[in-house]
Amino acid sequence: MSAEYRVDLDAFRRNLRRVREAVAPAAHMLVVKDDAYAHGLETLVRRAWDEGVRWFGAFDVATGAAVRAITGPDARIFVWLIGGVDDLRAGIAADLDLGIGDEALLDDLAGSPAASARVHLKVDTGLHRNGIRPERWDAALARTAELVDQGRAVLEGIWSHISEASDADDDDARALFLSARDAARAAGLEPRFSHLAASAAGFARGEFREDLVRVGAFSYGIRPAGGPGEVELGIEPIAALVATVIAVDPAGVHLDVGSLHGLPSALSGRFDVITPAGPRRVEAIGATSTALAPWDDARVGDEITVFGRGALRSATDLAELIDTIGEEIALRVSPSIPRVYAG
Repeated sequence: MSAEYRVDLDAFRRNLRRVREAVAPAAHMLVVKDDAYAHGLETLVRRAWDEGVRWFGAFDVATGAAVRAITGPDARIFVWLIGGVDDLRAGIAADLDLGIGDEALLDDLAGSPAASARVHLKVDTGLHRNGIRPERWDAALARTAELVDQGRAVLEGIWSHISEASDADDDDARALFLSARDAARAAGLEPRFSHLAASAAGFARGEFREDLVRVGAFSYGIRPAGGPGEVELGIEPIAALVATVIAVDPAGVHLDVGSLHGLPSALSGRFDVITPAGPRRVEAIGATSTALAPWDDARVGDEITVFGRGALRSATDLAELIDTIGEEIALRVSPSIPRVYAG
C-alpha cells in the first residue's frame, strides 16, 4: 500500500498554542486517547511535551503507562477508564492521576499497595458517562476521607463531563459540579484541581474552565459537528489521508483505500476530492479501493488527498454527511496506513 496518513507537526504546534491561549488561565490537558486520535501516540506526545504541555488525558491505564514511558516522571497523566483492582495497582505503579467515578473503586483502593493514589473524584452531572450520583456523593466523600486518613489516597481533583447539548443543560451541570466541590470542602477535603470543560465549552465558556481543560479534538484540528468552523475557532486540521491511483479503467479512477482502511462506505457518492483535472466525485467505496469519477490523462501513481489538511473536505465535513462526529472519521483511519510526519 502506498496510501499515507500525513501529519503536519507544525500545524499541531500551532493548534496547541491556540488551545493554550483559548483556555488560559486554566492549563491544557491534552487528551491522547485512541493513539492520539489515530495520529500516533509517541510522536504526538513527544511534540506536545516539547511545546510545553504538562498534563495528558490518556483515558485508560495502559495508554497512561505508555505516556509515562514517553514523557518520563514529570508529566501529569490523568486516566478515567479503570476496570478494577488490577488497573488501580497498575495506575498507581505508573504514577498516574486516577479518575474515580464508581464507589466500588474506592473500596478497591483500600486493598491497594501502600503507595498513595492520586484521586480525582467524579460527580455525575447529568451526562451519565459514569460518575458518582449526587445522592451518593456525601457517602463517597466520607469513604474518600477515610482513605486519605489511612494514607491510601490523596484527593487531587473534582471533575465531571458535560453534555454540551445546550447552554441551559450545561449550566445545570455546572451548578451540580460546584455544589459537589463545596460539599468536598465542607467534608474537610480540599482538591487541588477542578476540571469540567472539554474542547467546546473550554473555548466558548470561560466560567467552565476551572483549573484544567481537557482538550483533544480541537488540538488535532477536528472541529465539532454542527458547530463553529476551523477558521472561527482558530485551529487547523493537522492530518491528511493521501491515497494513490492504482488503476484507471472505463469505470473510473481507483484509489488504494477503502472501507477496510477506515473510509466509511456510507460516504459513497456523497463528496468530491481534488484531482489533477479538478474536483471529482467519490462514486464507490469498496472494501480495499475507492472509485472516483474518471478524467482524461489520469495516471497510476497520481496522489489524491481524500480528506483532511489540503483537501476539499475535513474529517468533520465527512462526518456531517453521515450524522456522526469528526473524531469518529479520524479514528477509523486504519493502523495499516503508515503515519508520515513533517514539521
